[in-house]
Amino acid sequence: MAKFKPGDRVRVRSGNPPGHIRTPAYIRGKAGRVEAIHGEFRNPESLGFGGEGLPARPLYLVGFNQTEVWERYDGAPRDTLRVDIFEHWLEPA
Repeated sequence: MAKFKPGDRVRVRSGNPPGHIRTPAYIRGKAGRVEAIHGEFRNPESLGFGGEGLPARPLYLVGFNQTEVWERYDGAPRDTLRVDIFEHWLEPA
């Protein structure tokens, strides 16, 4: 069952654990808003090392304001970046 719902503010965990990581480094530590829940899927970080990827984990579409992601972003202030992120990378913001 999903911990977050659309509209919730979340922060992507910081860190650089060893192994296969599906969360881009440039988005770690950044806050955004859950836009959708895609469902539950096997964990690709475990699958990448021959594991079963279980238990399945919720996958979210999270939107980030570009000006908060990129220090020198000079595009429109309302521009957003959307990233699919597994729940174990998210915490309440």
